[in-house]
Amino acid sequence: MAVKIRLARRGRKKHPIYDIVVADSRSPRDGRFIEKLGQYNPHTTPATISLKEDRALYWTQVGAQPTDTTRKILSVKGIMYKKHLQIGVEKGAITQEQADAKFQKWVDEKAAARQEKLAKLASGKDAAKQAVLEAERKKKEEMIEARKKAEAALLAEATEEASEEAPAEEETPAEGETSTEE
Repeated sequence: MAVKIRLARRGRKKHPIYDIVVADSRSPRDGRFIEKLGQYNPHTTPATISLKEDRALYWTQVGAQPTDTTRKILSVKGIMYKKHLQIGVEKGAITQEQADAKFQKWVDEKAAARQEKLAKLASGKDAAKQAVLEAERKKKEEMIEARKKAEAALLAEATEEASEEAPAEEETPAEGETSTEE
C-alpha cells in the first residue's frame, strides 16, 4: 500500500482550510485517511501551520511520501531536515547530540529570520498607513486653504460692491419711474 502525506480540503466556499493527513494514495482527496497530522490555513499572514511534528517525522521515516505542498510545509517546520539528520545518525556519520545541536541551531536561525520578516511586514503596514494618513491630512489642509481664499475673495467683492453702492444712493429716478414725493 502506497502511503501519502497530503492535504485534505475543508472550510467554507472560497475560503479553504486544509488538514494535513496520512492517507492511502488510492483514497479520494477528502476521503478516508489513516491519521490526521495537523492543519494548514493559507489565508492568514503568515500562513498558520499546526503540526504533530513527532508523528510527521515517524511517517516520513517509515516511507510515507509527501506531496509537493506538504513537502514544503514539512520543510518549513523542519521535519525534512530532522529526517535528513536522523539518516546521518543511523549511518554513523554523526552522533545524536551533534544532530540535535545542528537542528537547534537551524531552528534558532529560522525563528530569528521569521521575527525579522514579521517585523518588516508590520513596519511596512504601519508605513503605508502613515502615508495614507499624511496624504489625507495634506488634502484637508489644501481644502481649508482653498475655502479661506474663496471666503476672502467673497469678502473683497462684498466690500467693493458696498463702496460702489454708497454714492449711487443719491441717483435720480430712471425714466418711466415716478418719484414718491410728488
